[in-house]
Amino acid sequence: MTDVDDQHLMRPFTPLQGHGLRLGAWDPESDPQVEDWLRATQDPEFGRWNTPLTLIHDLDGARAAMRRRAEQAAQGTSASYRITDESSGTTLGHVGVNMIDHVFRTARVGYWVLPETRGRGVATRALGLAAHWALTDLGLHRLELGHALGHGASCTVAERCGFRHEGTLRGAMFEAGRHDEFRDMHLHARLATDAEPSGAEVPR
Repeated sequence: MTDVDDQHLMRPFTPLQGHGLRLGAWDPESDPQVEDWLRATQDPEFGRWNTPLTLIHDLDGARAAMRRRAEQAAQGTSASYRITDESSGTTLGHVGVNMIDHVFRTARVGYWVLPETRGRGVATRALGLAAHWALTDLGLHRLELGHALGHGASCTVAERCGFRHEGTLRGAMFEAGRHDEFRDMHLHARLATDAEPSGAEVPR
């Protein structure tokens, strides 16, 4: 591993702000934040499109998942952002830059929003902030985004944030709520050399 790679691993992930949002680290010791995480993952719409590696059923499971994310952030392999309203500080959702590879300069991104915040462009605004940061300050070259076939809302978010549709991967993700069956996935990607999508705001 090079000195540059070591610098990335030691570098704390930067809080981001813009488009009326603040993106900061989740706190697994905060009971309200754990409750928000649990509520999101128990939502039927979340379960329809997402199947975590470890299924979450209660507050202990949610807290454990958040602690794993914090450990990955400390190792430099994931940035897990809590999306909050810039004015009120209310939790709106989550956006993550995951599976960070500082050698090949790639990562996978994912996001979800709480049920009451859907339809307000929260995922689009948050993903735009996180993607710009990852492709500039973090020094990555390629970000990939995958979603289950048929998830039109996620497809729209990806395209609005400059993630081009590259194709369909057969049997590339878990079926809803199962680890023994698979379904097809749309693959989107954005490169550091791609033009910034129109209307994008640089984090501050």
